Amino acid sequence: MSTKTVAKKLLRAPGVRILRDFIEFVKKNAVMCIAFAAASVTTIFVPVDKEYLGYFDFKTLTCLFCVLAVVCALKNIRFFYTIAEKIVICFKNARMCVLALVYITFLGSMLIANDMALLTFLPLGYFVLSATDKRKYMAVTFILQNIAANLGGMLTPFGNPQNLYLYSKFSIPNMEFIEIMLTPFLISVVLITLCCIIFVKPEPLEIESSNKKLPLGRTILYLCLFALSIAIVFRGIPYWIGLVVIPLVLLFADRDALKKVDYPLLLTFVFFFVFAGNMARIELVRDVFSYLMDKSTLLFSVLSCQIISNVPSAILLSQFTDNYRELLLGVNIGGVGTLIASLASLITFREYTRHNPDKTSKYIKQFSAFNFAFLIILTSAMLVITAVA
Repeated sequence: MSTKTVAKKLLRAPGVRILRDFIEFVKKNAVMCIAFAAASVTTIFVPVDKEYLGYFDFKTLTCLFCVLAVVCALKNIRFFYTIAEKIVICFKNARMCVLALVYITFLGSMLIANDMALLTFLPLGYFVLSATDKRKYMAVTFILQNIAANLGGMLTPFGNPQNLYLYSKFSIPNMEFIEIMLTPFLISVVLITLCCIIFVKPEPLEIESSNKKLPLGRTILYLCLFALSIAIVFRGIPYWIGLVVIPLVLLFADRDALKKVDYPLLLTFVFFFVFAGNMARIELVRDVFSYLMDKSTLLFSVLSCQIISNVPSAILLSQFTDNYRELLLGVNIGGVGTLIASLASLITFREYTRHNPDKTSKYIKQFSAFNFAFLIILTSAMLVITAVA
């Protein structure tokens, strides 16, 4: 029996196959697994008791589930793809096309959350640049779409997962939320636009429309469900109504949408709620974090995101400060920077390397250059503005 045959038999062995599937699962859901590990470690210092029930923000989890479920249903009928395609086809050169792709992602992140915007519009970016033979702009387009998703979502409570959590936890008034985030949002718009103009040339291009029409009935139904989700987020309707109505409707209209919900993201929140709740009950940790947050909530939250990502930073640091204004600014601005500063960045990295496995190192260098430039400019600007205010 040859070595190759033996190797194939070993790979097909049940134990090896289970191990391979487990490793693949961990790779695909790295953030969730890290959150689970972090939560598990803290249970050593804070044994499980009845206070654990107080860790969970059920409204945040419900809102996130409702939005994700409806977005999956809209995505299944190619709603976002169709709308985006019609917008992109109006533009006749590479610069305007990339601007359109970035702006669509920017707008999408405000409505359907940053990670869902990237999962929806990154494939469109790949399709457009490949079909028009402009693959040389793929890295910069993906990077700017990623930045647009992270920073565009900052303006609305449901644009980023950490926004939804902080908005709910501190009961931030709607107009105050927008007022807090408006300045960094406008700065981001200017910076992203300048980057598109500087790094993409106005080269002519052509693209054909697929001419696929949306199913009218399902489109109206899903948009109504989306409106219901938004009303729940803005506290116009009790959250339990959405938890009953949306799954019930989708159970009959599109069961596949319920299957495609990002449940690992929901579990990530659950595990980080446990982690953050336990950390807040450890006296030494509470003293250190409270001291650092008193020094500069904005700066420390930005730096925290670079190490443990923006969602866990928001959940953890919210236990040690009532200064939600600076915390909100910090965990949104902190979404740019390192590759792990935001879950959305990992989605973009995975999507780009899937199409360009031989350009990983070059992509990381470009990604870091753009992201740290945005991070430095936005952090510096907001530190000055908050100091003056």
